[in-house]
Amino acid sequence: MEYPENDAQYKGLRVNKGIGNVPTVNPYFKPKARQKTYSAGEFVEAILKGNITMLSQAVTLVESTREEHQNLAQDIIEKCLPFSGKSVRVGITGVPGAGKSTSIDAFGMYILKQGHRLATLAIDPSSERTKGSILGDKTRMEALSREKNAFIRPSPAAGSLGGVARKTRETIILCEAAGFDTVFVETVGVGQSETAVHSMVDFFLLIQLAGTGDELQGIKRGIMEMADGVIINKADGDNIEKAKMAASHYRNALHLFPPTASGWIPKVLTYSGYYQIGIKEVWNMILEYIKFTKDNGYFEQKRR
Repeated sequence: MEYPENDAQYKGLRVNKGIGNVPTVNPYFKPKARQKTYSAGEFVEAILKGNITMLSQAVTLVESTREEHQNLAQDIIEKCLPFSGKSVRVGITGVPGAGKSTSIDAFGMYILKQGHRLATLAIDPSSERTKGSILGDKTRMEALSREKNAFIRPSPAAGSLGGVARKTRETIILCEAAGFDTVFVETVGVGQSETAVHSMVDFFLLIQLAGTGDELQGIKRGIMEMADGVIINKADGDNIEKAKMAASHYRNALHLFPPTASGWIPKVLTYSGYYQIGIKEVWNMILEYIKFTKDNGYFEQKRR
């Protein structure tokens, strides 16, 4: 049926002419060139020169579950092994919200000013439902993430217990081969069971908060007896006295523990990561421990 061209009542019924078949693929799309694959030797050569991009790709291979990636990663690790072991490894743990990432930012900037190179391995919790991780610890390390002598690598826990990722130990080796003389391992932050990191690091630092528990929390076994140093964060403003009281409780609790294998008596300090108060004292405590354990032979014994 034909409708009159100028009749107003039929204008809304007019059917416009359509278009032909549209291609399913954008004709202007240009596929990217396939990413170049490198051999283990090329990875190692770049890592030893301090190439951060190649270091990041090597860590991705180490964390991958694909068989071909695992074989290549194993080869890279074995070739990097002779160039590792020359750093100070510090494990940093504490309850969620204790200020681990903020503290690492403050400690890291202080260490870089001393002429060191710092690698930070931040382990992020993974969802039990979706198996995903936000990997957001780096957002709290604003100053450190802009420094060329700092390398920050967030990694998912991916179901691993003990506060660290499945391949944290291997990642430490790669970072040391790349020339980083200080390595921080920030754990997930789940509490008393985070002791796996203790076997990977030279110094185990426990960050606590004031006013979060009674004296009984301080004498519980587990993570407390593994710590080489305890620091009470957020010792600023109205919280200074609470922090000092908490430090006193922890000192008393540590005296009840049996002597450590290293012979070191763990210290308890107060500081503020946000206001960067007491950072120098905390770092000096770590250096004092390293010297103490190297002098009595425990440092090399634990590394072996």
